[in-house]
Amino acid sequence: MKISWSCCKFNELSNNDLYKILALRTAIFIVEQNCPFQDQDGKKDFEAYHLQGHNETGELLGYARLLPAGEAYAQASIGRVATSIAGRGSGYGKQLLVEAISQIHQIFGKQPIKIGAQYYLKSFYESFGFYQTSEIYLEDGIKHIEMLRD
Repeated sequence: MKISWSCCKFNELSNNDLYKILALRTAIFIVEQNCPFQDQDGKKDFEAYHLQGHNETGELLGYARLLPAGEAYAQASIGRVATSIAGRGSGYGKQLLVEAISQIHQIFGKQPIKIGAQYYLKSFYESFGFYQTSEIYLEDGIKHIEMLRD
């Protein structure tokens, strides 16, 4: 199954795309991870670029929120990284991260990227050149670490 990637600012999202993004983020971060929190944080989505990966039928299989330096961290950042349940085990998560890094460099210029990663995904992110820069901390009851890619 081939994924088509698109990346745009918040005000360029269609109502349909916004609905799919919010539905995927809710399904993964709130329902699947059993973590009640306010996903629409009112501070990042408007400044972000929204990377979306759709299959041939228009199903959203992967998503990431890309932020310029100074929004979440001093460095550019990738957040809200999500792969749909239907897309797991097919390498879409890896494709998503490769595309997210590429888009960060295209949009904001080649620069370091910082993330707040769920700790259990540490080795996944390390395989893309990220390294741990913080102690483990709890965010919404889930272990996280900060990671940087130079």
